[in-house]
Amino acid sequence: MSEFDFDLFVIGAGSGGVRAARKAATEGIKVGIAEEKALGGTCVNVGCVPKKLMVYASSYPQQVKNAQGYGWDASIGEFDWPAFIEKKNAEILRLNGIYGNLLDNSGVTLFKQRAHLIEPNVVKVGDKRIRAKRILIAVGGQPFVPEFTGNDLCITSDDVFYLPTQPKDLLIVGAGYIAVEFAGVFNGMGTNVDILSRKNTILNEFDRSTVDFLTQQMQEQGINILFENGIERVIEKDGKKQVTFKDGQIKSYDEILLATGRTTAVDNLGLKDLGIELTKTRAIQVDENYQTNIKDIYAIGDVIGKVQLTPVAIKEAMGLIGYWYQGATSAKIDYNNIPTAVFCQPNIGTVGMTQEQAEKENDIQVYESNFRPMSNTISGDTSRMYMKLIVEKQSQKVLGWHMCGQDAGEMLQGFAVAIKMGATKHDFDSVIGIHPTAAEEWVTLN
Repeated sequence: MSEFDFDLFVIGAGSGGVRAARKAATEGIKVGIAEEKALGGTCVNVGCVPKKLMVYASSYPQQVKNAQGYGWDASIGEFDWPAFIEKKNAEILRLNGIYGNLLDNSGVTLFKQRAHLIEPNVVKVGDKRIRAKRILIAVGGQPFVPEFTGNDLCITSDDVFYLPTQPKDLLIVGAGYIAVEFAGVFNGMGTNVDILSRKNTILNEFDRSTVDFLTQQMQEQGINILFENGIERVIEKDGKKQVTFKDGQIKSYDEILLATGRTTAVDNLGLKDLGIELTKTRAIQVDENYQTNIKDIYAIGDVIGKVQLTPVAIKEAMGLIGYWYQGATSAKIDYNNIPTAVFCQPNIGTVGMTQEQAEKENDIQVYESNFRPMSNTISGDTSRMYMKLIVEKQSQKVLGWHMCGQDAGEMLQGFAVAIKMGATKHDFDSVIGIHPTAAEEWVTLN
């Protein structure tokens, strides 16, 4: 009789945890997984999936205007927020069921309860003590709530997907990708949107000229960006939420959305009692094989604070499966040139170095284009596209690819393969463009 109840026990059934659990089970490993919330983690429930559905929903008013420009007798009425939320919830429930089926069909034992560590090879789930040969922590992250008077009157990105009514006036606190995505969503749905940034820019970690282009596009759409400011306090007054800003300005909103980043969900896991080391940002410290400082306890995904993207967590899970059960010498994945899309409106797509990063290490050439796409020439839509290549001068290797415009994420995926393979500017130039498309601009930049 084995001394362990499971060969692998996973805490957290998000994208990374589920992938690790079911792939291990297909290797003949006895696997258990615990999740106290809905299956699928942040991405499925309060992240990528419902956010993208909201982006789609918010884009239709502009599409109707464009149709009118092309001669269609088209009109759009009021947006039915409760009807949309009901359909969104139904889709999320469907996906929760798919995740459950994936685990069940793989032979993974699911515990729908909170789990925490009590010994190096023991977790407690409810009243049960479960012994596991290996333990994988994949609990993800949660919204960060800054300290100020009245912060309890605000909502987070977890809450915004379940609002009973659409706010007429919305303040979004923060200037990262979550903030700019929701700004585009609610602006497209007809909400008056202010963004509050404590710095003089948005999307601080992205390529500057690309962000400057996006900023102008957002402002032209009517989104008001309040730079270099902060919140002093929030109170309830006359049925609204009154904000006193640090510069003394006072303004009222229906809702205040805190989009001030995310932090790791490491509370109440028993990490401190076991002596599991955390970084200064409260991420679980792991080595290149995702093992903590405690033997047989591993961690992947947002909770380790490396690259907080769903596909990265899945890739880390697959790295571990290869390392544990398929003979790989390391679980480490390649974090270089990870393509990223921001589903603001217009979208940003990016892979590789920003111009600011590249200039510190290389002698570079920059190729860029700013134009009105053909689809907008007679529609009346004034939005534009921006494309940019950053090239190492001597080798002509493409170091960075940046775009702001419609379907940037869709366009990026194929180019990301080329850049991962080490494509040069000559490789781009040698390709015949597909005409007429916006994408052909990438192979004609000069």
